[in-house]
Amino acid sequence: MSISKTRQRLIDVARELFATKGIEATTMNDIAALSGRGRRTLYTYFRNKEEVYTAVVENELEYISREMDKVVHETCSPEKKIVQLIYKHLSLIADTVKRNGSINAEFFQDINKVERTRRKFDIEEIFAIRSILEEGVACGTFEVDNINFTADIIHFAIKGMEVPYIFDKVGAGISIEDSIPMAERIICRALGVKNI
Repeated sequence: MSISKTRQRLIDVARELFATKGIEATTMNDIAALSGRGRRTLYTYFRNKEEVYTAVVENELEYISREMDKVVHETCSPEKKIVQLIYKHLSLIADTVKRNGSINAEFFQDINKVERTRRKFDIEEIFAIRSILEEGVACGTFEVDNINFTADIIHFAIKGMEVPYIFDKVGAGISIEDSIPMAERIICRALGVKNI
C-alpha cells in the first residue's frame, strides 16, 4: 500500500473511532488495531493523537473545499453561483457535523483549535467567493465597491450561520427550496444586482 493510501486509511479509521467512541476514549492503539497497521506504522505518520485528530479535521475540510470549488466552476450566472456556494457550504458543514458526531461536539469546545485548523479552508473559501465576485463585476452583474472586503463579509456571514443552520434555527418553518429565492434576492440586493 502506498504512503498516501496508508496515511489515508489511518485517518479514515481514526475519524470512525472518534465519531463513535469520542476523541478522549480513542487511543493510538485503537487506531492502529482497527486499521490493521501496527503502532510503528501509525507513529511513522503521526506523533500523537492530537496530530491524528488534526489530520482528520483537515481531511474533512479538504473534502468540503473540493466540493465548493465545483460550484465556482459551474456554468451559471454569478448571482446563482454565490447563492449555491453559500448553501453548499452550510449543507456540507452540517453533514460533516452529523456524520462525525462527537468529533465536532468535542472540537467545538475549543474555539481557538477550530480557528487554527480552519485557517487554510477559510482562505480557500474567501478566494472562491472573490472569484465569483470578480466574475460578476466583470460581466456587469455585480456592483461592488471592494471585492476583497465584500468577500470577507460574505465569508464571515456564512461562518456565523453554521451553528444555527446545523440546529435548524435559520428560517424556521421554511423549506430550503423556499428559502433559496429569498436568500438570492437579499444577496443580489447587497451586491447591487439591478434586475432581481
